[in-house]
Amino acid sequence: YKKSRHLRGQISNGRGRIGKHRKHPGGCGNSGGQHHHRINFDKYHPGYFGKVGMRNFHLIKHGKVIPAINVDRLWGLVSEQTRAYYKENTDKAPVIDVVKAGYMKVTGKGVLPEQPVIVKARYFTKEAEVKIKEAGGVCVLCA
Repeated sequence: YKKSRHLRGQISNGRGRIGKHRKHPGGCGNSGGQHHHRINFDKYHPGYFGKVGMRNFHLIKHGKVIPAINVDRLWGLVSEQTRAYYKENTDKAPVIDVVKAGYMKVTGKGVLPEQPVIVKARYFTKEAEVKIKEAGGVCVLCA
């Protein structure tokens, strides 16, 4: 059985007569952090109160996002037929517009096939630029 069954009939139910069992004697929740619970807050939660840094009104989070694509995935943006066509017709090169596919930056991870290609993007890393130029391609910056 539960302890409460055993305590039936005992007047204060095991809570003592003097400091009675009241609802929220120290206040609800985090109350008293700067007053009667200060020691606990200072000891276990330093820096809980106060501010830090500058306020940025109208913070636009997506303004700093730059979606990137690696050099080895560039040819995945065009179809396999396109790739085969430009493999035979080497006098022309396909234009891969990275911005249209939803990317902004071209990064230099992976291997690029030895096939010239014109890549349009907002940003290129140095490695990406070197790899595209080594394959006989061109990097075109567009806003």
